[in-house]
Amino acid sequence: MENCIFCKIISEEIPSKKLFENKYAYAFLDAFPAAKGHSLVISKKHYETLLEIPEKEMKEISIAIQKVSKAAKKASQAEGFNIIQNNGEAAGQSIKHVHFHIVPRFKNDGLKLHFPLGKADEKIQLEIQQKMLKELK
Repeated sequence: MENCIFCKIISEEIPSKKLFENKYAYAFLDAFPAAKGHSLVISKKHYETLLEIPEKEMKEISIAIQKVSKAAKKASQAEGFNIIQNNGEAAGQSIKHVHFHIVPRFKNDGLKLHFPLGKADEKIQLEIQQKMLKELK
């Protein structure tokens, strides 16, 4: 994609702080980090969402995510880390190129990920379970 910032980073039109690369993935430090060591792992080919990536490529991207996560945690001396990946505008995806954020975390670092709290409705859970099982066959 000609106007995709991540495609421009891969083609070296835009500089990055490269961390790792394999046949299908490219990793670099986020230019606007949420924490020290905040990194991005992106697909080398332009895919808008996770659902578009062929399985073979996704396996190699997963290997890159694991390697970069381990390096980010050790280098930043973090106590943990988040892997964040958004698909679609409704989920908060702002750059339409598959990417995984690796965010090192520390106790009391002030970063918040909020999920609604509360017990799930049993009827809704059973309905969605049946629908998803049908899709997974």
